[in-house]
Amino acid sequence: MSGAMLAVALGADHAGWELKEALKAWLMDAGYQVLDFGAHGPDSVDYPDYAAQVAEAVSVGKVDRGLLVCGTGIGMTIAANKVPGIRAALCGDVFTARMSREHNDANVLALGGRLTGRETGLDILRAWLETSFAGGRHALRVDKISEMERGLMRARAGT
Repeated sequence: MSGAMLAVALGADHAGWELKEALKAWLMDAGYQVLDFGAHGPDSVDYPDYAAQVAEAVSVGKVDRGLLVCGTGIGMTIAANKVPGIRAALCGDVFTARMSREHNDANVLALGGRLTGRETGLDILRAWLETSFAGGRHALRVDKISEMERGLMRARAGT
Protein backbone atom coordinates (compact mmCIF):
# COMPACT_ATOMS: atom_id res chain seq x y z
CA MET A 1 0.00 0.00 0.00
CA SER A 2 1.40 3.37 -0.96
CA GLY A 3 2.27 5.84 1.77
CA ALA A 4 0.43 8.60 -0.07
CA MET A 5 -2.78 6.61 0.30
CA LEU A 6 -2.70 6.06 4.06
CA ALA A 7 -3.18 8.40 6.99
CA VAL A 8 -1.61 7.25 10.26
CA ALA A 9 -2.33 8.61 13.75
CA LEU A 10 0.55 8.53 16.22
CA GLY A 11 0.61 8.53 19.98
CA ALA A 12 3.23 7.88 22.61
CA ASP A 13 3.92 8.44 26.27
CA HIS A 14 7.15 9.70 27.78
CA ALA A 15 8.79 6.28 27.37
CA GLY A 16 7.89 6.02 23.71
CA TRP A 17 8.14 9.51 22.29
CA GLU A 18 11.70 9.13 20.96
CA LEU A 19 10.84 6.02 18.93
CA LYS A 20 7.60 7.66 17.80
CA GLU A 21 9.53 10.67 16.52
CA ALA A 22 11.92 8.44 14.53
CA LEU A 23 9.03 6.49 13.02
CA LYS A 24 7.15 9.72 12.32
CA ALA A 25 10.09 11.07 10.31
CA TRP A 26 10.20 7.89 8.24
CA LEU A 27 6.41 7.95 7.67
CA MET A 28 6.51 11.55 6.49
CA ASP A 29 9.50 10.88 4.19
CA ALA A 30 7.64 7.88 2.75
CA GLY A 31 4.59 10.00 1.91
CA TYR A 32 2.19 8.93 4.62
CA GLN A 33 -0.18 11.49 6.07
CA VAL A 34 0.60 11.79 9.77
CA LEU A 35 -1.57 13.00 12.64
CA ASP A 36 0.59 13.21 15.78
CA PHE A 37 -1.27 13.39 19.09
CA GLY A 38 1.97 13.47 21.15
CA ALA A 39 3.64 13.18 23.56
CA HIS A 40 6.40 15.44 22.35
CA GLY A 41 8.96 15.06 25.11
CA PRO A 42 10.18 13.11 28.12
CA ASP A 43 7.83 14.63 30.71
CA SER A 44 5.69 11.99 32.40
CA VAL A 45 2.22 11.58 30.86
CA ASP A 46 -0.55 8.99 31.05
CA TYR A 47 -0.52 6.54 28.13
CA PRO A 48 -4.32 5.92 28.11
CA ASP A 49 -4.87 9.54 27.05
CA TYR A 50 -2.82 9.03 23.88
CA ALA A 51 -4.14 5.54 23.20
CA ALA A 52 -7.70 6.90 23.33
CA GLN A 53 -6.99 9.73 20.91
CA VAL A 54 -5.30 7.50 18.35
CA ALA A 55 -7.84 4.67 18.68
CA GLU A 56 -10.78 7.05 18.34
CA ALA A 57 -9.24 8.64 15.23
CA VAL A 58 -8.96 5.16 13.67
CA SER A 59 -12.39 4.05 14.89
CA VAL A 60 -14.25 7.00 13.34
CA GLY A 61 -12.27 6.83 10.10
CA LYS A 62 -10.33 10.06 10.54
CA VAL A 63 -7.20 8.02 9.74
CA ASP A 64 -6.59 4.59 8.26
CA ARG A 65 -4.25 3.20 10.89
CA GLY A 66 -2.71 4.01 14.25
CA LEU A 67 0.71 3.65 15.83
CA LEU A 68 1.19 3.71 19.61
CA VAL A 69 4.44 3.56 21.57
CA CYS A 70 4.88 3.29 25.35
CA GLY A 71 7.56 1.62 27.44
CA THR A 72 6.53 -1.95 26.68
CA GLY A 73 3.57 -1.40 24.35
CA ILE A 74 1.36 -3.40 26.70
CA GLY A 75 -0.51 -0.50 28.28
CA MET A 76 -1.17 1.18 24.94
CA THR A 77 -2.48 -2.09 23.49
CA ILE A 78 -4.84 -2.70 26.39
CA ALA A 79 -6.16 0.88 26.35
CA ALA A 80 -6.60 1.07 22.57
CA ASN A 81 -8.51 -2.22 22.46
CA LYS A 82 -11.19 -0.69 24.72
CA VAL A 83 -12.31 1.51 21.81
CA PRO A 84 -14.97 -0.10 19.59
CA GLY A 85 -13.64 -1.20 16.21
CA ILE A 86 -10.01 -1.27 17.27
CA ARG A 87 -7.80 -4.29 16.80
CA ALA A 88 -4.51 -3.18 18.33
CA ALA A 89 -1.58 -5.56 18.15
CA LEU A 90 1.62 -5.41 20.16
CA CYS A 91 4.38 -6.53 17.82
CA GLY A 92 8.01 -7.11 18.71
CA ASP A 93 9.17 -8.51 15.39
CA VAL A 94 8.40 -8.48 11.67
CA PHE A 95 6.62 -11.87 11.71
CA THR A 96 4.05 -10.84 14.32
CA ALA A 97 3.56 -7.52 12.50
CA ARG A 98 2.74 -9.34 9.26
CA MET A 99 0.48 -11.85 10.97
CA SER A 100 -1.39 -9.12 12.87
CA ARG A 101 -2.34 -7.58 9.52
CA GLU A 102 -2.75 -10.73 7.43
CA HIS A 103 -4.77 -12.77 9.93
CA ASN A 104 -6.26 -10.20 12.33
CA ASP A 105 -6.64 -7.06 10.21
CA ALA A 106 -4.98 -5.08 13.01
CA ASN A 107 -5.63 -1.37 12.56
CA VAL A 108 -3.37 -0.16 15.38
CA LEU A 109 0.25 -1.18 15.90
CA ALA A 110 1.77 -0.93 19.37
CA LEU A 111 5.49 -0.96 20.06
CA GLY A 112 7.59 -0.92 23.21
CA GLY A 113 9.89 2.08 23.19
CA ARG A 114 12.10 0.57 25.89
CA LEU A 115 12.28 -2.76 24.06
CA THR A 116 12.43 -1.85 20.38
CA GLY A 117 15.37 -0.18 18.69
CA ARG A 118 14.91 2.35 15.91
CA GLU A 119 15.88 0.01 13.04
CA THR A 120 13.79 -2.87 14.38
CA GLY A 121 10.88 -0.47 14.87
CA LEU A 122 11.18 0.69 11.28
CA ASP A 123 11.28 -2.89 10.01
CA ILE A 124 8.19 -3.78 12.05
CA LEU A 125 6.31 -0.66 10.94
CA ARG A 126 7.16 -1.19 7.25
CA ALA A 127 6.05 -4.82 7.36
CA TRP A 128 2.85 -3.88 9.17
CA LEU A 129 1.97 -1.12 6.71
CA GLU A 130 2.81 -3.19 3.63
CA THR A 131 0.89 -6.33 4.63
CA SER A 132 -2.70 -6.69 3.49
CA PHE A 133 -5.48 -8.51 5.27
CA ALA A 134 -5.88 -12.00 3.79
CA GLY A 135 -9.65 -12.14 4.24
CA GLY A 136 -11.24 -15.56 3.68
CA ARG A 137 -11.35 -17.68 6.80
CA HIS A 138 -9.61 -14.87 8.66
CA ALA A 139 -12.44 -12.47 7.81
CA LEU A 140 -14.90 -14.84 9.47
CA ARG A 141 -12.82 -14.75 12.65
CA VAL A 142 -12.46 -10.97 12.64
CA ASP A 143 -16.22 -10.73 12.10
CA LYS A 144 -16.74 -12.87 15.20
CA ILE A 145 -14.60 -10.45 17.19
CA SER A 146 -16.70 -7.56 15.90
CA GLU A 147 -19.89 -9.41 16.83
CA MET A 148 -18.55 -9.98 20.36
CA GLU A 149 -17.92 -6.26 20.61
CA ARG A 150 -21.42 -5.40 19.38
CA GLY A 151 -22.93 -7.87 21.85
CA LEU A 152 -21.04 -6.33 24.74
CA MET A 153 -22.11 -2.86 23.65
CA ARG A 154 -25.78 -3.98 23.46
CA ALA A 155 -25.51 -5.61 26.89
CA ARG A 156 -24.14 -2.40 28.39
CA ALA A 157 -26.99 -0.46 26.82
CA GLY A 158 -29.47 -2.90 28.39
CA THR A 159 -30.94 -4.16 25.13
